[in-house]
Amino acid sequence: MNTLEPAMKSAKQELRAIPRNVWVVTATSFLTDVSTEMIMNLTPLFLAEVLGVRTGIIGLVEGVAETTATLTKIPSGWLSDRLGRRKWLTVAGYSLSTLAKPFLYFATSWLWVLGVRFADRVGKGIRTAPRDALIADSVQAHHRGIAFGLHRAGDTAGAACGLMAALIIVWTMQGSTLTLARSTFQTVVLVSVFPAMLAVLLLAVGAREARPVGKSDRTVQPTTRQLSLADLDMRFKSFLLIVVLFTLGNSSDAFLILRARERGVGVLGVLLILVAFNLVYALVSGPAGAWSDRWGRRRLIVGGWLAYSAIYLGFALAETTWHIVALFISYGLYYGLTEGVARALVADLVPAEQRATAYGLFSAAVGLTALPASLIAGVLWQGLGAWQGWGARAPFVFGACLALLSVLLLTFWWPSLERKVIA
Repeated sequence: MNTLEPAMKSAKQELRAIPRNVWVVTATSFLTDVSTEMIMNLTPLFLAEVLGVRTGIIGLVEGVAETTATLTKIPSGWLSDRLGRRKWLTVAGYSLSTLAKPFLYFATSWLWVLGVRFADRVGKGIRTAPRDALIADSVQAHHRGIAFGLHRAGDTAGAACGLMAALIIVWTMQGSTLTLARSTFQTVVLVSVFPAMLAVLLLAVGAREARPVGKSDRTVQPTTRQLSLADLDMRFKSFLLIVVLFTLGNSSDAFLILRARERGVGVLGVLLILVAFNLVYALVSGPAGAWSDRWGRRRLIVGGWLAYSAIYLGFALAETTWHIVALFISYGLYYGLTEGVARALVADLVPAEQRATAYGLFSAAVGLTALPASLIAGVLWQGLGAWQGWGARAPFVFGACLALLSVLLLTFWWPSLERKVIA
């Protein structure tokens, strides 16, 4: 008992050091993900089982949706740095996503779904870089890991709650029916609007502009820098390159859902698995952020990517429903170890006046690569034209191999480059 007391006291002290902005942004992300995860994990099932869309088109929809965010992440981050403001760009992004979601109720074709996803991801693109910069500006460097870990945990706990809400609606409206009904999906869409609206209100009222910790001015100083990679640290640019390589094998998680369905998991089963996945993600994110403050960001990211490689290989070889369940739950470990930690690492690699631009570039690198990643996965699975593809295992083997290559680069090449830059 006595040996636990110092650790518990340290954890409490770290949480007390987290400022108001981080808690407000975390609560906003929680509510937004309650809304988003209610519908977005059912969207690939809606496309496949209600609209009859092939996996290649689903990959196109998911890839375009994520890549669309890149059209706004970079300029939004640059604009935030130029204006020296974070809050209202973040509010605008959340507001646009909230306005877009109800239109899924009327969707009758994959193009309609694509349009809604486009608008929702533009909103995400507007908010992501200023929001992450707002978090980074609000905390001391030695608390960045736990701040971003806390944010990831709140975001993911919202996802778990959203999935539980969707599960309750699905169970109430169609019981254990294996396929998704249009009326069920429409009800989920309508219910999802309310937490999204509350999230926007909370952020608008509760958040404040922040100055970077250690600066004497009230907020981030506006910059007149032009948008250019040349001004950014070589360590950041090389990390970005490795992230792009990893992401090329990290297709949309819609393919994991489709793989679960292909292995015989029903709609309710998919939702229950996703709840478990998000709970693991949420539980790991906070401690992982704190560990990265003590042990280094790179180690956590390498561990997460190794877990990803093993899990994706497992999805390729999975034969039974229980394999899928175990792999999906383990998948939360990868997210928890890497998502918040990678964002904290970005703040470590760039000065305060370039943070939003760097976050825009980081998020854009992932988003831009999402389109080819998802297209490759869809084509590897079901082919293109007369070619029938290599089957359901192929995209997961591809992702596992690229993850291993990325681990090698981050383990051996990136540290050597970092030493040269520091020297």
